[in-house]
Amino acid sequence: MFKKLTIGLATFLLVWMASVSAVVAQDAATSGSQMLAAEDAASREEFRSLDENVQDLKKEVLDLNRDLFLLEEELLFPANSQVAFFISLDVGEYFDLDSVNIKIDGKEVSNYLYTRREVKALLRGGVHRVHMANLKVGDHELVAVFTGEGPHIRDYRRGATLNFSKGIGAKYVELEITDRVEKQQPEFVIKEWE
Repeated sequence: MFKKLTIGLATFLLVWMASVSAVVAQDAATSGSQMLAAEDAASREEFRSLDENVQDLKKEVLDLNRDLFLLEEELLFPANSQVAFFISLDVGEYFDLDSVNIKIDGKEVSNYLYTRREVKALLRGGVHRVHMANLKVGDHELVAVFTGEGPHIRDYRRGATLNFSKGIGAKYVELEITDRVEKQQPEFVIKEWE
């Protein structure tokens, strides 16, 4: 009987130890997965915080770049001696712009070759600043030569001249290409902005 009791007690202890170890293993797995979930959440939060810091730093760099660009423009082109030249294109039925060459007082200052995309932007109402410079106060001569494709798909080269007086303060000049319907020709007009 003692032997049966010992075997029964041993069996009971083995079953009890197996169930206890299963419960402990389940608790360990649950707490392990909870620890992994907590660590995963913490790493996601740390990554999110790091990403926000990077975005803030990017914004600061862009703001600084803009400020430096404005400061550079002010230093290189002070308002009292600044002159800027702009190109605009209206309709473009009789002229397909290819390039513009600008001379001030006989000296070539800009030679710009336009892409198809830039010409389309001009036709949609865009204005292109083709050149910016510093000029002394006094009289100056501007010569602009436009090349492209004119009426009847022929190469077209045409110039326009403007004598202007530069005073104190900034000066803005527009080189405008328009269609002259009655002559079926392009017209090149240079005008000063007030």
